[in-house]
Amino acid sequence: MTEIPAEEYLCTRIRRTEQALMAHHEAVLRGYGLTMTQYTVLLTLSRENGMSGAQLARSCGVTQQTMASVLTGLQNKELVARETSPVHSKVLIASLTEHGRRVLDGAYQEVVVLERALAESFTPTERDALCELLERATTVLIRQTPDPGSRRG
Repeated sequence: MTEIPAEEYLCTRIRRTEQALMAHHEAVLRGYGLTMTQYTVLLTLSRENGMSGAQLARSCGVTQQTMASVLTGLQNKELVARETSPVHSKVLIASLTEHGRRVLDGAYQEVVVLERALAESFTPTERDALCELLERATTVLIRQTPDPGSRRG
């Protein structure tokens, strides 16, 4: 079997791209006092305001414990407000505050610059092909990820 140099592995290339994307976003968001997860929560609430911590955790791909901490931080910064659900008295519903919307709008205006730059670096055909290839790669990665409950020890 011929060894492929590590820098040519598809997973290595995907990881490098993801690291560059995260480094950009983190640098931009730091100027707004936000982490990537906090930004994602604000963005999610801007699209569907009034969500529980559990809903936000699922939507953002983090645990409920992590989301509880993130929401507390956002509430302390007055970026979100939380009120008791009218349906379940033990559930708190998070909503974006006006201050949160202003902070998100500012951060989004800077983050979207990268999106535009990336889009402009490809022809429409190349962009469509890249999106399709990334979707296919994501599907394979998800399919190949072992279920944590299926591990034998």
